[in-house]
Amino acid sequence: MPRGSLSILSQVTDSDSAAAAPSARPGRSGRGGKRERLVKAAVQVFHEQGVEKTTLGDIARAAEVPLGNVYYYFKTKDQLVEAAVDAHCEQLDALTVQLDTLPDPAARLTALVAGWVDQRETAARFGCPFGTLATELDKRDDGLDRAAAQVMRALLDWVESQFAQLGRADAAALAVDLVAAYQGISVLTNTLRDPGLMAAQGERLRSWIAGIAQRQASGRAAHAVGEAFVEEEDVRLTRPR
Repeated sequence: MPRGSLSILSQVTDSDSAAAAPSARPGRSGRGGKRERLVKAAVQVFHEQGVEKTTLGDIARAAEVPLGNVYYYFKTKDQLVEAAVDAHCEQLDALTVQLDTLPDPAARLTALVAGWVDQRETAARFGCPFGTLATELDKRDDGLDRAAAQVMRALLDWVESQFAQLGRADAAALAVDLVAAYQGISVLTNTLRDPGLMAAQGERLRSWIAGIAQRQASGRAAHAVGEAFVEEEDVRLTRPR
């Protein structure tokens, strides 16, 4: 796969790249460069030190924007959290569009895993940018938890669609297996500060995906041979003797 594609694929777990995506859904357009810088800084700082420990002052400093200007765009920290979730959502949309340009579902899933592994150093320091945010927001009941869940659901749905295209009746379960394997290894990689754990898990996941695709292809080939044999027998039996 071209290196340019891989750099796009890694963005779903890259704080800077996620923040560089459009920072609002339709109806929430930004007001120039300062707002975009604030959202980018919020994504990064939330990832590095968590939502609860982050102040508007921290975000203003990271964005190099006067604190007073923050209130022009965001009245509360929760509004910045919402904008950060939106940024991750937009980046996931962009990522899956890029992945869909690859030739087959196995290649798309393998590229997704490669993008995750490419961010192993970041995961070792701070964990998965979106996974850590979603976990923190899950402790709340103000709607931000549901917004984060929708992003994770969108990822699961896309992964499920790839396994479904591989002909798997258990596509939903396989999608959970894949995403859970990544999120779990992100926690271990971060806890043990060992990026090699994610690299090794990536190899296992790539082999797993390749095995699923190969078995499915073999099954289709065997089915095609069987159908050809049945057709040949039908022709032979209907010939005049």
